[in-house]
Amino acid sequence: MRAKTPRESMVEMTELVLPNDTNLLGNLLGGRLMHFIDVAGAMAAQRHSNRAVVTACIDSVDFRHPVKQGRAVILRAKVTWVGRTSMEVRVDVYSEDFLTGNREFNSKAYLTFVAVDSEGKPVEVCGLSPETEEEKREFEAAARRREERLKRRKAMSENTACSG
Repeated sequence: MRAKTPRESMVEMTELVLPNDTNLLGNLLGGRLMHFIDVAGAMAAQRHSNRAVVTACIDSVDFRHPVKQGRAVILRAKVTWVGRTSMEVRVDVYSEDFLTGNREFNSKAYLTFVAVDSEGKPVEVCGLSPETEEEKREFEAAARRREERLKRRKAMSENTACSG
């Protein structure tokens, strides 16, 4: 399998924040934003792997500013790291006010997806070939985040075994 670049997995998705997406203050619900993030991330992982994917982990989501009803949410997702069957995807979220044209950075999230076959079994994916210095730094940071995820998973399984 030929390694792909992060650019080849890039996805940009735009959603309009409608009344059904907001809380009583007219701000986009955090859970709704997480749904958008998951969809954009999955599309980037599927584009990289040419496979169906499942969400394995959401490492972090930082909410910086509320997104008001009537604004657009722009999500940019791309693969940052690849293992044997898993892929980390970074999703950057922006909001845009159509009336002023102003766009602001709202959030960033890291998610891990696993490529699966038609029976839901993990399958191997092609590698990732970072091109830019930023992509190389992101790749190295993603490997460190993976190690932290594995440590947390191990600690959780040890705690569960002790509590039974």
